Amino acid sequence: MGGSVSCCISPGESPKIHRREVELEECPITTAEDVSEDTGTYLQHISDRELPDELAQEANPSDHPRASTLFLNKSQTDVREKRKSNYLNHMSPGLLTKKYSSCSTIFIDDSTVSQPNLKSTIKCVALAIYYHIKNRDSNRSLDIFDEKKHPLSREKIPDDYAVVDPEHKLIYRFIRTLFSSAQLTAECAIVTLVYLERLLTYAEMDICPCNWKRIVLGAILLASKVWDDQAVWNVDYCQILKDITVEDMNEMERHFLELLQFNINVPASVYAKYYFDLRSLADENNLSFPLEPLSNKRAQKLEAISRLCEDKYKDLSKSAMRRSASVDNMVGMKNSQAVLS
Repeated sequence: MGGSVSCCISPGESPKIHRREVELEECPITTAEDVSEDTGTYLQHISDRELPDELAQEANPSDHPRASTLFLNKSQTDVREKRKSNYLNHMSPGLLTKKYSSCSTIFIDDSTVSQPNLKSTIKCVALAIYYHIKNRDSNRSLDIFDEKKHPLSREKIPDDYAVVDPEHKLIYRFIRTLFSSAQLTAECAIVTLVYLERLLTYAEMDICPCNWKRIVLGAILLASKVWDDQAVWNVDYCQILKDITVEDMNEMERHFLELLQFNINVPASVYAKYYFDLRSLADENNLSFPLEPLSNKRAQKLEAISRLCEDKYKDLSKSAMRRSASVDNMVGMKNSQAVLS
């Protein structure tokens, strides 16, 4: 990623020159008895360098599956206000057109944790970013993400661009345009949100009206390269956003990775947590996933998948029984007679 390697020796000299000049008595051998925690030669174990579990969860929610996501916490204030307003005005919190399952008809959506619905997922991610901007703590930002210093288009930026919060529809259209043009998947949208919250946590910054587009673009750019097998190149995004240059995209990607401390790993547990938190966000804001009645064809497909998984687990249990046997089960075992010649 273009990282430079620093050296203690001056740049004008080669490190190989000094290797033969060092005498053996100047490099004493350090034994295990000489190593202590106070000396510089002590190599601390990686588990000792990690943060305590509770502190790490609070500091980096995008790294730990048990920590609550930032966007869900940001949305709780608005959700409580909506519930209070609905209660005072005697309004139903849900839509009257919401479908419910019965004994004769079962409604299910086509979104799963392994194959989320693209349109609904993008809507939820856009809503999560909307709550990030609306309920931000301050306006901490960096110049690399400032749209006025690094514009995405040649259109004149209004003077109040850093004050007016974007609407949910505007954020959704921006993300939808990128995903539709680059043919990205719904899983990439979830990883985008993970990287976005990880950036806000690591860099201690806020997503605000002046930087949200470039932050979202940088997160999508990185997520598409990590998640998709056939990643979209930076020059391809320049075809989507006509007025941005490849050099600007490369610089933004480099800064994004440095701010993430090159931590682009997304565990399956963290991915699943973000997926289900996005579904919770959708339910609280009446953004229900599209429901369809369960057809015979869909039921047969689900039954086949369940039977396949059941057979797979049976095979795994049988192989485990072959490898080992419990001592409790050895009571009834018969031993063969030994033949002595």
